[in-house]
Amino acid sequence: MNNTRFATAIHIMTLLAESPQDWLTSEWMAGSININPVVVRKELSVLREAGLVTSRQGKEGGSQLAKNADSINISDIYLAVKNTEVLGKKNQNPNPACSVGRDINDHLNTLFVETDQLVLNFLGDKSLKEFSDQFK
Repeated sequence: MNNTRFATAIHIMTLLAESPQDWLTSEWMAGSININPVVVRKELSVLREAGLVTSRQGKEGGSQLAKNADSINISDIYLAVKNTEVLGKKNQNPNPACSVGRDINDHLNTLFVETDQLVLNFLGDKSLKEFSDQFK
């Protein structure tokens, strides 16, 4: 994951965990992250689809966690925004006439799957509550 989606998503989720009774607006969260509110709304949409966030429209609108922070694992957030393997992408067209090029992607698949599982296991042992408690 060579972008800031995970960092943005965990920032959003930490803000929501810090104020579980409040409906936080995308504008307010964007101010904390120092990004455009449109980016926050995009990530909120993804987090909502994953069942991690609930939102409401209107004057009293905003977003909240869909469940308690202690029942959300960091791996849940990671999986919601993950768009590539931890190690990146494979080469699209390695040379099939080369002994390495012919089989590299098969071997990389195994390596990528194993690495992703290690990351998921590590993040799965940490709750959003544990993460957000660091800010108190």
